[in-house]
Amino acid sequence: MGRPSRRVRTLLITLGVLAVLAMVFVMFSGFWTDWLWYRSVEYSSVFTTTLWTKVGLFAVFGLLMAVAVGLNIWLAYRLRPPLSAMSLEQQSLDRYRMGIAPYKKWVLLGVTALVGLIAGASATGQWRTWLMWVNGVPFGEKDPQFSMDVAFYAFDLPWYRFLLGFGFAAVILSLIAAAVTHYLYGGLRVTSPGARATGAATGHLSVLLGLFVSLKAVAYWLDRYGLAVKSSDFKATSNWTGLRFVDANAYLPAKTILFCIAIICAVLFFATLWRRTWQLPVIGFGLMVLSAILIGGLYPAIVQKFQVQPNEQAKEAEYIRKNIEATRKAYGIDQVKPTDYTGRGEITDASKQRAQADAAASYRINDPNIVSPTFQQLEQERKYYQFPATLDVDRYDGQDTVIGLRELNLQGVDKRNWINDHFTYTHGYGAVAAKGTSTAKGITGAPEFTESGIPSKGSLGEYEQRIYYGEKTTQYSIVGGPQKELDYERDGGGQVTTSYEGKGGIDLSNPLNRAAYAVAFNEPQIMYSGAIGEGSKILYNRTPKERVEAVAPWLTIDGDAYPAVVDKRIQWVVDAYTTTNGYPYASRTTLGDTTADSLTDRQRAVVAQQNQVNYIRNSVKATVDAYDGTVTLYEWDENDPVLKTWMKAFPGTVEAKGDIPAELKSHMRYPQDMFKVQRELLSLYHVTEPAPFYNASDAWQVPNDPTKSDSNAVPPYYLSMKLPGQTEQQFSLTTTFTPSGRPNLRAFMAVDADATSKDYGTIRLMRVTDDKVDGPEQIQSRLNRHDPIANFVRDLKGADSTIKYGNLLTVPLDSGFLYVEPIYAQGRGSEYPLLSKVAVVYGQKIGFANDLSGALSQVFGEESAGDGTTTPPDTGEPPADTEEPPATGDAALKDAIADAQKAYADGQEAIKNGDWTAYGKAQQDLQDALQRAADAEGRLEESPGDGG
Repeated sequence: MGRPSRRVRTLLITLGVLAVLAMVFVMFSGFWTDWLWYRSVEYSSVFTTTLWTKVGLFAVFGLLMAVAVGLNIWLAYRLRPPLSAMSLEQQSLDRYRMGIAPYKKWVLLGVTALVGLIAGASATGQWRTWLMWVNGVPFGEKDPQFSMDVAFYAFDLPWYRFLLGFGFAAVILSLIAAAVTHYLYGGLRVTSPGARATGAATGHLSVLLGLFVSLKAVAYWLDRYGLAVKSSDFKATSNWTGLRFVDANAYLPAKTILFCIAIICAVLFFATLWRRTWQLPVIGFGLMVLSAILIGGLYPAIVQKFQVQPNEQAKEAEYIRKNIEATRKAYGIDQVKPTDYTGRGEITDASKQRAQADAAASYRINDPNIVSPTFQQLEQERKYYQFPATLDVDRYDGQDTVIGLRELNLQGVDKRNWINDHFTYTHGYGAVAAKGTSTAKGITGAPEFTESGIPSKGSLGEYEQRIYYGEKTTQYSIVGGPQKELDYERDGGGQVTTSYEGKGGIDLSNPLNRAAYAVAFNEPQIMYSGAIGEGSKILYNRTPKERVEAVAPWLTIDGDAYPAVVDKRIQWVVDAYTTTNGYPYASRTTLGDTTADSLTDRQRAVVAQQNQVNYIRNSVKATVDAYDGTVTLYEWDENDPVLKTWMKAFPGTVEAKGDIPAELKSHMRYPQDMFKVQRELLSLYHVTEPAPFYNASDAWQVPNDPTKSDSNAVPPYYLSMKLPGQTEQQFSLTTTFTPSGRPNLRAFMAVDADATSKDYGTIRLMRVTDDKVDGPEQIQSRLNRHDPIANFVRDLKGADSTIKYGNLLTVPLDSGFLYVEPIYAQGRGSEYPLLSKVAVVYGQKIGFANDLSGALSQVFGEESAGDGTTTPPDTGEPPADTEEPPATGDAALKDAIADAQKAYADGQEAIKNGDWTAYGKAQQDLQDALQRAADAEGRLEESPGDGG
């Protein structure tokens, strides 16, 4: 085709330059937008510290690897023999040598650059390990085997292992590169006559092999300490960590012996510089391998088989005790001591026990896991708002309160387009709260709202109601510019609009910023849209957990962020943990599995930097402002060495505990995921003596949630309650245990969850001594079999209604346990459940009524009509006839059915009219009619001749 013209060449060069510039800008845009985001939240030091640490590791280890490999290639080339023996092998290699000769410098640079880039990129992933090593703070605790500070295992050993792994990689790559170069230039021969290797090649490769064996010696030495944090399966626990009898008496001396053998073997390899023969080092290496098999593998197996197994309990007792002590300390449960509690409740003094029951707890009959659809139906206001599937429990004015935020739901927007999605519908609006212990008087069974409407009004007072940052807010929004944002639509018509004035977000008036975000979000309209102008800002990374994780990438984030109205602002409160998996002798747990329960979903899952851990502390409590996205980290555990280490690495990022405002502190609570980890460990580690621990004779388990069918663990419940020995109710987090493989109740666990309490974090564990006390699943089974409840459920299902069981609350009461369960009904055509009944169980007594008071009255001695009213005692005389006698037989059944049909029709009409008061009355009438129908049908079955 001939040489291209000058114009074509210029065009091709221009296109090539533009393509390179485009690729560079794409890479730059990611870096630039990250920098802008961190600067906007005032955590730029986190970005720069992390960035420079990665750059430093990349440069240092990439250069070291490149130099190591390149130096050995160069040295092998320099040590090439002057003449190669004439053979077919060498003649074939001559062609390769001649082909490489003109480009040998470029080949050398290419190979070293490639291995350097790979090694440097791999090293950047160790930035946390480096920062923890260089900033490590002592724990002040020593392991029982080597008397080393725990910081050595948590901070130092991981870095030494990385260095060791890098050393192995460098030596192996250098050995391969040197061997290939020696072969290519005749230093090594396979088929040529004469010696297989020149003296220079032998010396060079022997030194590299000596370095490899020397590193193996270091590995043996570090393995000695690694035994203290080595995981293994042992009896009741599958994540046992620490030395056992065979480790201390077989593996430990074996590692020491192998260390010495490896040193001798390395010296033999180095000696080939003078002897120029591989005979001795090869023999030494073979002996080292044989020793590793016999001493490091066979001998421990013999000790385990013939010394440990015949008398394992006695042999392992010392090491079991060390594991128990370390595990309890590492998880903050070392002060938990079970106290005996009978657990069997009996009615002995009904009036006194009823008074005790009233004061024992603030029974939360509004289950935050059930009433979200009710919040949604009654308080959504507009279909582009939504509430989370599980609401939160907080305290306001001394009252347990169920609270949720009215967050944005773009799926509810009628007309979806780029402007509506990112400029008009940008935020949610207002908090909605209800009393946890009572229902409304208007709509039967509906929550009693203390904050409702739009704009929200009620007990929370005045506060900034716009929610730009929330759990459901995952899309980016562009705010504050010429395009107005929708607050809400008035009931009478018209829109209330706003323009964002918060300090959060990144300015888009800068063309460079607009171009970078257009590339980063793959949205060209950001570059040229007229809706973006002076004052426009882009908001993204908007969920509370996402923001805290970004500004503190060394923290593990609790799965449940919750809102609190504090100082006229909505603040998301996020609990965060520091963890390590290097606490000697402490057993490990997998956070993702341990913190899962019947309520865990994607939104409520723990955000773990390190999923397998054997040390955890709730060291940080963070807040995220729902309006401007401000993230604040507060030091909570002032004695945690892991937090102190990270605070040294990232100075100025965590504020002092004393800086927490009092109003904010009153809403802080003991975190659920921490509690779930501790309860999982206490199911085994409540036992503190080696013998019963070894036998697992008293192992517990967290029961399955009896109100769900998915066989997942029951979640812990927040509840204000008064435990035995306490004089007043405390906001607590509670759970129950059953024996492993059995359904009866074995223990009750509660922690003081009020952050303002002097007993905050104190765990009380009550061991049930009576082995015939029903557990949660047995209680639920009893309720399901109870005739009034069974009839109620059957009647509602016959009317095509759905039954939902609320949280089964367990409250210690007078040597026994009082169970309280709200029961919700959701009628056909209704989109939300309403509280219909309350069931109460104490001992062998079951109460079932329209409200808690009625159910308690049934249990503690007063006959109840089942609707919350008390039936007067039977005097034996017929009541005065003040009304016409009720219909009986078929007539009663027909009347009841007719009333049920009328009540159902009234309910449907009320739904159409949006009259929820009328709907609640119709639902109550429907229940009463169905009950009368069931009673009439029962009487007909008992007396077939009645009524004709």
